[in-house]
Amino acid sequence: MEGFQYDHDLQSIQEARILAKEGKKAQAKLAIFDEDKIEKIILNMVKTAEKNAEKLARMAVKETGFGNISDKTFKNYHASTTLYESIKEMKTVGIIKHDLEKKIMEIAEPMGLLMGIIPSTNPTSTVIYKTIISIKSRNGIVISPHPSALKSTMEAARLMNEAAVAAGAPENIITCISKPSMKATDELMRSDEIALIIATGGSAMVKAAYSVGKPALGVGPGNVPAYIERTADISKAVRNIIASKTFDFRTICASEQAIIVEKCIEPQVVSEFQRQGGYFMTPEETDRVAKILFVKGHAMNAQFVGRPASVIASAANVSIPEGTKVLIGRQNGVGIDSPLSYEKLTTVLGFYSVEDWQEACDLSINLLNNGGIGHSFSMHTENPEIVMKFATKPVFRILVNTGSTQGGVGVSTAISPSFTLGCGTWGGSATSDNVTPEHLINIKRVAYGIKDVNEYQISPEKSEETKQNDMQQLLTGLMDLLQRNGGK
Repeated sequence: MEGFQYDHDLQSIQEARILAKEGKKAQAKLAIFDEDKIEKIILNMVKTAEKNAEKLARMAVKETGFGNISDKTFKNYHASTTLYESIKEMKTVGIIKHDLEKKIMEIAEPMGLLMGIIPSTNPTSTVIYKTIISIKSRNGIVISPHPSALKSTMEAARLMNEAAVAAGAPENIITCISKPSMKATDELMRSDEIALIIATGGSAMVKAAYSVGKPALGVGPGNVPAYIERTADISKAVRNIIASKTFDFRTICASEQAIIVEKCIEPQVVSEFQRQGGYFMTPEETDRVAKILFVKGHAMNAQFVGRPASVIASAANVSIPEGTKVLIGRQNGVGIDSPLSYEKLTTVLGFYSVEDWQEACDLSINLLNNGGIGHSFSMHTENPEIVMKFATKPVFRILVNTGSTQGGVGVSTAISPSFTLGCGTWGGSATSDNVTPEHLINIKRVAYGIKDVNEYQISPEKSEETKQNDMQQLLTGLMDLLQRNGGK
């Protein structure tokens, strides 16, 4: 009918259903591809991502206002080139393990059609990363974009799909919702065609992904403490923290949120931060900044997500020296009365001073329990014994003498390159790993009998004494078997 306006939610739901059905058909074709064909597809996707890294970065910054072009360009390279170097030898097709002695074989099978929930903070790099690891494991993927990053997310998905298809992948192996809505996302999550959800985004979205009754891989928030211990190389520690906190203006969840310093080195640390671009706010300035950073308690104000220190200072009427890179506010506790003790998706840090490592340890746990449990912890020290004292803390990435942003996503450490960082059961995640293609395959096992099944059976005609002897032999045999298998 002329002039008739179709309901947006209904259109978006219908689109989600169509993409799921088409994606499922495409994935069924991809599932029978051999390793060489998959490798050819992945290589073309990586080359395309490299070629368009800066273009996509510019689109993301222009559309969202978050971060900066140079760092987003680097993230696009990390999500493609660096990722490829990490996974190119990874076995995800056919026989991936064969133990001739134990006569057991492991065979990789794809999971099916995946759903990728994409955040507005990393809209293009997350698409590149999720599509590559999906295709590497012979899965299709439907992208669910954040509405505020729709154009850049769709363009990244289009480029990745075209590159995959050009190299031999089925049409519609990578698709993206063009009319995003909460109802469309919910429809896709609950779709029978979707086998697994990879959720990267806000806590509410991740919880929703886990609540639909199907497998999901999600992440939790990263309220990362950064502890500078008395033996640390102070200049290097400060340099790493600032480089990490200002990388894309803190749009990666692994970046530092609070600095913890021992009082015996506090003057040197403060001086070094000031020398390298840190501005220590007065209590009044800290209050003004906190008031504009958060809405509805401690939820981040989107207006100041991924912004440089100058923008935040200006909005809060705080005068800062030219060249200031991060704003730092002293905090006396953790929780509602200390707003900078929460996660801050921007260039603002909390600052704490403690007497010793024990107090630093207790404070770190309090901060992690305040919105970062299971994610990451950063420390700067030259004392290996101190590192091991913190190795038992409730996080799955303990990053030593490096910026936690670069360390957590695998730029400056040997951790797997990834833009989905699991927080384990402590943080409500199904995995504690950096998610890779290995998390996106099913493994079937072909196992030959290596023990006579009659060896452990007890005959009903035997006497009670003989039965007890047989039971003892059974237990002894089982213990031997357990020991041969490493106690597993």
